[in-house]
Amino acid sequence: MTTAVLPDATANNADTSFAQKSKLRIASAWDDAHAATLDEAHLLLYRSNLLGADKAITNFGGGNTSAKISMQDPLSGEQVEVLWVKGSGGDLGSIKLDGFSTLYMDKLQALRTRYRGLENEDEMVGYLPHCTFNLNPRAASIDTPLHAYIPRRHVDHMHPDAVIAIAACKNSKALTASVFNGELGWLPWQRPGYDLGLKLEKMALEQPALKGIVLEGHGLFTWGDTAKDCYETTLDIIRRADDWLSDNSKAAAFGGKRHNALPASDRAALAARLMPLLRGKISQQEFKLGHFDDSAAVLEFVCSRDLAPLAALGTSCPDHFLRTKIRPLVLDFSPDAPDFERLVGSLDQALEDYRQDYSAYYQRCRRANSPAMRDANPIIYLIPGVGMLSFAKDKATARIAGEFYINAINVMRGANSVDSYVGLPEQEAFDIEYWLLEEAKLQRMPKPKSLAGRIALVTGGGGGIGQAVARQLLAEGACVMLTDIDQSAIDSAYQSLLKQAGPDAIGVVRADITNEQDVENIINNVSLRFGGIDLLVSNAGIASASPLEDTSLEVWQRNMSVLATGYFLVSRAAFRSMTAQAMGGSIVYVASKNGLVASAGASAYCTAKAAEIHLARCIALEGAPHGIRVNVVNPDAVIRGSRIWDGKWKEERAASNKIDSDNIEEFYRQRSLLKRSVLPEDIAEAVYFFVSEKSAKSTGNILNVDAGNAAAFTR
Repeated sequence: MTTAVLPDATANNADTSFAQKSKLRIASAWDDAHAATLDEAHLLLYRSNLLGADKAITNFGGGNTSAKISMQDPLSGEQVEVLWVKGSGGDLGSIKLDGFSTLYMDKLQALRTRYRGLENEDEMVGYLPHCTFNLNPRAASIDTPLHAYIPRRHVDHMHPDAVIAIAACKNSKALTASVFNGELGWLPWQRPGYDLGLKLEKMALEQPALKGIVLEGHGLFTWGDTAKDCYETTLDIIRRADDWLSDNSKAAAFGGKRHNALPASDRAALAARLMPLLRGKISQQEFKLGHFDDSAAVLEFVCSRDLAPLAALGTSCPDHFLRTKIRPLVLDFSPDAPDFERLVGSLDQALEDYRQDYSAYYQRCRRANSPAMRDANPIIYLIPGVGMLSFAKDKATARIAGEFYINAINVMRGANSVDSYVGLPEQEAFDIEYWLLEEAKLQRMPKPKSLAGRIALVTGGGGGIGQAVARQLLAEGACVMLTDIDQSAIDSAYQSLLKQAGPDAIGVVRADITNEQDVENIINNVSLRFGGIDLLVSNAGIASASPLEDTSLEVWQRNMSVLATGYFLVSRAAFRSMTAQAMGGSIVYVASKNGLVASAGASAYCTAKAAEIHLARCIALEGAPHGIRVNVVNPDAVIRGSRIWDGKWKEERAASNKIDSDNIEEFYRQRSLLKRSVLPEDIAEAVYFFVSEKSAKSTGNILNVDAGNAAAFTR
C-alpha cells in the first residue's frame, strides 16, 4: 500500500560518509549457476538487469550495455557479428530482451565512409536504421557508436555517483590516472555521438591494457571478454572510486552543517501546505505533478553551508540536467526561525527571477536552429531544513527528476571533499538540453491523455463504484488517491489497480470521512503524494432501510453523518486546497436516484441523499468564481461489485419489494425503462464526463445513470 507519509530522515542520520553509503550496496550479485543456463543475448539481459537494479551503479533510464554476438543471418544463413545494445529510451533495471537494438557490425563499420566530420555528426543517427539486424523494430540510441567501435565483446556504460564525482573534479584527468593506477583512460567532455565513439575506439586500440575509460563530468565505460568479466570490472571500478573518496576526503560535506533539519512531521506538514500553492504558480503551460523527498542525502545538502553556491554551479552529467534543468531553485526559508507565510510571500518573486534567468540563459546560448524555449519554471526546489520538491508533467518524471538530483548531490559531495566540483559549461549544457535529436524525441512522444497531470481523490475507494471510477480516471492519465474506512478493502483495491497503473499513479489512505481530522489528513496525503488536488469524486456511502416507526435515531444519524456531514467535510477540505491552488477543479458527488425520488421504508437514506444533492448545488454557486465545477451522478440499483448490496441493504430492499433476495438484480432491471442492469463502469463513465473537459461548461447538474426511471427525471 502506498501512503504519503515519509520516514524520518534527520540531519544527524545524514552524516554517513560517501563511501559508507555505497559500500553497503555495491556487491556482486552474479549467480554462476544461473548464468550457465543462459545464451549470450540472455547473459547481456541478466547483466543489464543486475547493473540497473542499483542506483549506486547507474540512475533510472541512464547508462547502457552491449554485447557483440555471433548470429546466423536470417537472409544468407551465414554467421555474422551482431551488436546488441540497449535501445533508445530503455531502463537497464527493467529492460526485457526486446528492449535491445540489434545491428550488423559490418554495416556499422561501413558507416565510417559516410562520416563528414564533427559538425555533421548528428546525421549519422539517420543511418543507424539501415544497419538493423533481423528487422528489429527497437530504435537504436545515439550511444550506439560508442559501443560499436570499442574493440571489446562486452561493454558497459554506467553513471555511478562515485566515478562521476572524480570525473567532475577540477583535476579529474590527473585524479583518474592516480586513483585507478593507469588502468582507466580519460577523455575530456564531449557530447555523446559518432565522434566520441571514434575517440573511444582510438584510445582503446592505442592502450590495449586499459579496463575502461572515464568521460569527464559524464560517466564510465568498462569492458570485458565475457559478460561476467565486464560486470565484475564495472563493480570493481566503482568500489575503488568509493574507497578512494572515503579515504581521501579532506573537508566536511558541503562545507559543514548550517541548519538542523525540522522534525519529520513538520517537514511533511510544510511540504503538504506548500506543494499545492507552488503547483498552481507553475502549471500555467501544463498541469504539473509533484514529489517530496527528505531523505538523508537531501537533508545533508539542504542543511549545509554551501547549499546556495553549489546549487548555482549546476549539474555535470547530461543525464542529470536533462531531467532536472541545469540548476535548481533554492527557496528562501530558515528552519531556525520557520515562517511559512514569509516563504509563500517570496514565491512569486523567486519564480520570476528564475524564469528571467532561464530566459537569459536561453538567449545567450541559442543557436540559429535551436528549438523554441521550453517551460522556464524550475523542476527542482530545495528548501533548507525541509527537503526537496520536484515537479514535472507526470508523477514518475517528477520522482525520477528528484532521484537524478540526488545523484548530482552525491557527485558534488564526493568531488568537493577531495578537490573542487566543476559543473558543465553553460553552452555545453544548452547544446544537450536543446539538442535537435532530443527535440525530435520529444516531438515523437504520444499525445497526452485527457486527464494527464490531474490529481483525483476518490472516497469510498474500496467499493465497486470507487474502484471502477479509479480505473477510468487512471486510464485517462490521472493520478488517483483512494480513501476508505475499510483498510482491507483499499489494500485490495490498491493491489488490483497497481496492475493497471503502477505505484507512481495510485495511492491509498485509510480514513473516516465523518472525522474532521481524518479528512484533513486525507488532503495532506494527496498534496504530499502528488502535489495538490484537481478532482474530487465523493463516493463514500452506506445504506439502510426500515419503516419510519422502526428507524432508530442511531440509524438516522449514521446516514446523515456519512452521506451529508462526510460529504461536507471532504468537499470543504478539497475546496480549500483547490482555491489555494487557483487552477479550478471539479467535484462530483455519486448520489442516488433516492435523492430525487422518495422510497417508502428508507427515509433516513433518502433524506441524506437529498441533502447531498442540495449541498452540491450550493458548492457549485461558490465554486464557479474559482473555476470549480460541481455536478452529481445519480445511480440506481448498482448491484454487481457493490459492498452496500452485499450487506443488509439487499435483504431490506428485497423484503420491502416482497421478492426473494436472489432475484434483486432482475427485479431492478425489469423496473427500469430500458430493462438494463446498471454497472459500476457505467457510473465511472458518467463521473469521467463530469471531471473532464467534455463537460467544461457544466456545473450544478445531475446526470441520472439508472437505465430510466420516470420519477427521477430532473426536468
